[in-house]
Amino acid sequence: MLGPILAGVATAAAVAAGYQSMAPTGQWYGRTFTGLARGTKKLALTYDDGPNDPHTLRLLEVLIRHNVHATFFLIGRYVQQRPDFVRELVKAGHVVGNHTFTHPLLTFKSTAEIRRELTDCHKAIQDAIGEHSNLFRPPFGGRRPAVLRIARELSLEPIIWNVTGYDWNAPPSAAIERKVERRIRGGDVILLHDGGHKQMGADRSQTVIATDHLLSRYKSEGYEFITIPQMLEPAHVTLENRT
Repeated sequence: MLGPILAGVATAAAVAAGYQSMAPTGQWYGRTFTGLARGTKKLALTYDDGPNDPHTLRLLEVLIRHNVHATFFLIGRYVQQRPDFVRELVKAGHVVGNHTFTHPLLTFKSTAEIRRELTDCHKAIQDAIGEHSNLFRPPFGGRRPAVLRIARELSLEPIIWNVTGYDWNAPPSAAIERKVERRIRGGDVILLHDGGHKQMGADRSQTVIATDHLLSRYKSEGYEFITIPQMLEPAHVTLENRT
């Protein structure tokens, strides 16, 4: 009798542990920033998997037109291919962060591999633009205690999200917008993609269109778009509302 019960408990624990390793707002394995207290009229646009030719620059045009700054989490090997794109982002006032060198699921990597992914990405960005932010986003949001420990040993701040447009498979812009609109409550970190981790040149045209529409809508409703470092400023965030 006791055996099946223990087996069930173990299975449930394993499922919960797996969920916490990938869930954006999961905090079992260590603190990560996922946004401000709900209801705040601040939003942060973040983009993963760039730089990407040509859609990063097309997205940049939209952000410039709306006078909005965003945060870009870059893949190191793409930075090496298009350092000029990274320089354009920084020149326009955007923030860039570490998204590893090759975009692996870090949950299943050794500590040496995790450290190498983070340091190689840091070096690639540093070679392109010099000193930059200490922000880090794990690919797929995947993390375990060792991932967060190594990140902090390297003085990196783990950033996740609490709203996503589910745009990695390039759905129509209207679908991306609906996914975002269903979750927006204020104080949110929004995840979108200007690139694709499999190869340079991923089609992100629909994300560019969705970004344009989302900015128009939420700015008209009185929301302010800020960068992650601005969200982390003491005036905006306290220990109590960092999830």
